[in-house]
Amino acid sequence: MVYIVLFVLLLVIGIPVGMVLAYIGLLPGLFASNPAIAPVSILRTMVNGVDSFPILAVPMFILSGNIMAKGKISEKLFNFFSYFIGDRTAGLPIATVVTCLFYGAISGSGPATTAAVGAMTIPILVQLGYDKVFATALVAVAGGLGVIIPPSIPFIFYGQASGASVGYLFIAGVIPGLLIGGCLMLYSYYYCSKQGEDKEKIKDHIQKIKSQGFAKLFVSSFGALLSPVIILGCIYGGITSPTEAAVISVYYSIILSVFVYKTINWKEVKDIFIETVGTYSTILFIISAAIGFGRVITVFQVPVLVENFIKSAVSNKIAFLLLINVILLFVGMIMDTTPAILILAPILLKAAEVFNINPIHFGVIMVVNLAIGFVTPPLGVNLFVASSISGERIEDIVKQAIPLIGAFIVALLLITFVPAISLILLPAGVR
Repeated sequence: MVYIVLFVLLLVIGIPVGMVLAYIGLLPGLFASNPAIAPVSILRTMVNGVDSFPILAVPMFILSGNIMAKGKISEKLFNFFSYFIGDRTAGLPIATVVTCLFYGAISGSGPATTAAVGAMTIPILVQLGYDKVFATALVAVAGGLGVIIPPSIPFIFYGQASGASVGYLFIAGVIPGLLIGGCLMLYSYYYCSKQGEDKEKIKDHIQKIKSQGFAKLFVSSFGALLSPVIILGCIYGGITSPTEAAVISVYYSIILSVFVYKTINWKEVKDIFIETVGTYSTILFIISAAIGFGRVITVFQVPVLVENFIKSAVSNKIAFLLLINVILLFVGMIMDTTPAILILAPILLKAAEVFNINPIHFGVIMVVNLAIGFVTPPLGVNLFVASSISGERIEDIVKQAIPLIGAFIVALLLITFVPAISLILLPAGVR
């Protein structure tokens, strides 16, 4: 109990989460004689824990997403979808959500999706008469689709923490991602029907896109549209593992951005590599520290204590799932997705087994909950990313985002209580 209080206290006073996990992971060994939690043993666990083939997919997907973002791939996607639905009610906001879905299938990251899609769509939506705060909130919330639509970096971490198949997790995320996207589109339609749109400006904009001709637009967008097909096709077709597909995505993104679209040069590619190393080094330390911390809580039988507490607190599956959603929504507000999954997945999954909840289904529930945390203060990473793009205040974005978050939560409840939404595409023996 003392360590839990210390853990929360260190987070509250602003110590970086990776350092907190490392401190708490090493501290018990200084006062206990158990060799399993001796500092040397914990350090060895931290090093061995990141010596993992599946984890190699994470920096590769981050790198691929960064290259695609700098290569303005989202612009190709947005124009393509706008061609078909842009002149309908809420057509451009809906095209924005669809672009987030497709870009999420490239980057696997919520903030990366928000940055890449928002930098391009927010100025366009504002120019065409949409409220700037609404446009910003829409991109911030829809950016959360980046961690649900496969390939998803959080699913890789959940697979690492739980032992579940990353490939199956990717498959399980497809329909939930589409469902959430559909809910966001429905709200966008309602909002635009109620607030109205500048049809003349929108018509002129879509006419400029259509004036290129479908054939030219399709050829221009084909490479971007093909990207998720290649990545996911390799995985689902059994051709490659998720890690190998991630490496393919890096090569493909370089070929597309440097040689096909020519939107970046080799010097920029070098800068992107350096930026990715800086981003992943922080994540890697958090992963390592979380694995060491996990060793300590396992030795202290924290998963068993949590399991016994939940069994005494709730008596049925519905109550358990509601409790889990409340816990994860709160955790998402105060903790980044990576440490939250690495710390909580082994603990909560053990309790979920008591109620015969499929671990793949539970992983989807967990990631969807934490995706909502991208747009809920005080952490709300997507809020800060979108705010930096538009210049709007966080408070104003949050107010406009509340109905969109509500649509996200409606989808979450359906995903939680209708397991088939997550499991229908999986082989019968895995459901």
